[in-house]
Amino acid sequence: MLFDRRKLLLGGAAGLMLPGLARAQAPATIGTFPEGVGAESVFLGLTMPLTGVFSGDGSDLKLGYELAIAQINAGGEIPAVWGLKGKGVLGRQIRYKVADTEGKPNVAVQAATQFIQRDKAIQFSGSVSSSEAIALEELASRDKVLYMVGIAGSNDVTGKNCQRYGFRSQQNAYMAAKALAPVVAKALGPKRKMAFLVPDYTYGQTVYESFAKFAKEAGWTQVLKETVPLGTADYSSALLNIANSGADVFVNICFGADAVASTKQAEQFGVLSSMKLVVPNLSSFQDKELGAELMQGVYGSCDFWWTLEDRYPLAKTFVASFLEKNKYHPRWGAHIAYMQTYLWALTAERVGGFNPVDMIKAMEASKSQPYNSTIGKVYYRAEDHQMVRPIPILKGKTPGAMKGPEDFYEIVDVVEGESVMNAPDLFGCKLGPYT
Repeated sequence: MLFDRRKLLLGGAAGLMLPGLARAQAPATIGTFPEGVGAESVFLGLTMPLTGVFSGDGSDLKLGYELAIAQINAGGEIPAVWGLKGKGVLGRQIRYKVADTEGKPNVAVQAATQFIQRDKAIQFSGSVSSSEAIALEELASRDKVLYMVGIAGSNDVTGKNCQRYGFRSQQNAYMAAKALAPVVAKALGPKRKMAFLVPDYTYGQTVYESFAKFAKEAGWTQVLKETVPLGTADYSSALLNIANSGADVFVNICFGADAVASTKQAEQFGVLSSMKLVVPNLSSFQDKELGAELMQGVYGSCDFWWTLEDRYPLAKTFVASFLEKNKYHPRWGAHIAYMQTYLWALTAERVGGFNPVDMIKAMEASKSQPYNSTIGKVYYRAEDHQMVRPIPILKGKTPGAMKGPEDFYEIVDVVEGESVMNAPDLFGCKLGPYT
């Protein structure tokens, strides 16, 4: 694995501890702290859908967590360039268990509750559905245990449902839409007519609202919105209406297996041959499952694409180590899990312990001490715990332009995070108490 060690060490130094952050006010006992901090280890609970509509993204997420935990526990050069010292976190090995949530909020909460009560989890992580994330955030703040959100794009996660004990690294729907809409409007032309396919839950509705807003500002008009239940098998009624709508852009907001099924059926109805396809949030394996023939020319945003290794040194080590272990290039589920695990570990080392109040305050103060990460400098906004981070905009390559079997996209832009942030109070975020 080749990389510029000196460059990485200099970047990783930004993650080392600066003066203590508000530690005096943290209670001595809260949540699973200090009971969950053993002399030799700490426990993380990992929750993600390994079956159901979101199983592909969930399985990728799982591999990202496992890679980060294995690297941190082993110590060595990669954790060192992130800014970690020695093996494990503060000399403690990370233990973990994985629970299949099936993409269902109630199952996710039951699993995380067991991790907290039975295993004394000092932190828990993971989700693919925004509904899962919102339910888990509420549990975290109730039980005073830190929760690092997995995949979740709804504005509500760091909006009206934000919680003091929850932090999200993925861009929200507003950020993704504000980054994507000007790019596609410039590429496809300013006067386009849109037809939307919208899954009927918090993710789908907030992605729709955000993309419709910014596309309209770019000169596009909406001619149709078709709403469908999560897990729909037959999209024929909605797609027939879209095919006959007179639209020239098909905006498909469905995610996971729903994105794949609806796109395949859209091709059968002639939608893809008569309209340009835009996907505000690309699913982790949408490219592989649909193939380059269907995905060529498709525009969308995502958390991470593996060719960002050419821009960010820490991304290069992540991609190389993931590929070596798992025999495929990581998708953005794996990236979220990997990056957040490292940022959690860095935060523990910044404050010198695992007290969740100390860690929350340190992450809230990270604008003045940003983390160096796989996507460059990032920080969590104090007002709503939304990460301020760059957003990659992708375009599907033609089969002939692909340089390898997983080279599905070109990165047409990486939009700077500060430029697309919503006002902290726009979506009604009111963080609860620390204690």
